Amino acid sequence: MEKYPIGVFDSGVGGLSVMREIRALLPSQPVYYFADQAHVPYGSRQIEEVRSFSHGITRYLLSLGARLIVVACNTASVASLSSLREEYPHIPFVGMEPAVKPAAEQSLSGRVGVLATEATFHTAMYASVVERFARDVILLEDPCPGLVAQVEKGDLSAEQTRTILVKALDPKLAA
Repeated sequence: MEKYPIGVFDSGVGGLSVMREIRALLPSQPVYYFADQAHVPYGSRQIEEVRSFSHGITRYLLSLGARLIVVACNTASVASLSSLREEYPHIPFVGMEPAVKPAAEQSLSGRVGVLATEATFHTAMYASVVERFARDVILLEDPCPGLVAQVEKGDLSAEQTRTILVKALDPKLAA
């Protein structure tokens, strides 16, 4: 099998789960992973700034020889996939899309809770996903302030993480 280097990037470490799946499915393919720890989290930043980071990281991964780019960050995907595909039409890009479609399709109550960054909620891609797949459900959106920082610190079982999640999820579960 021909070597087909894959570039993967995220604003932090969340994309490592995506990289693990790539390694499991394509163990012989080289994978370059870029965690943008200098700018994490992306979710509170302006879309243009996230787009700029994404283009810079893509240029770097391409300079290493990547022939496919995986944008393993929801915020970077919604901010930059379109412009990346336009700038690099010969490079395949794979991105993350908010999971509104499967949630809307599987909802028994007609209500769907969506946890995403503030930046994600204010993008054309998110609006498009909602328009295409969630017209018949009520969306209960929450940017979960502080959650990304807790995840990036690895504090998944910390009381502060639990507090953030309870505050975000309890009203949605009640609805």
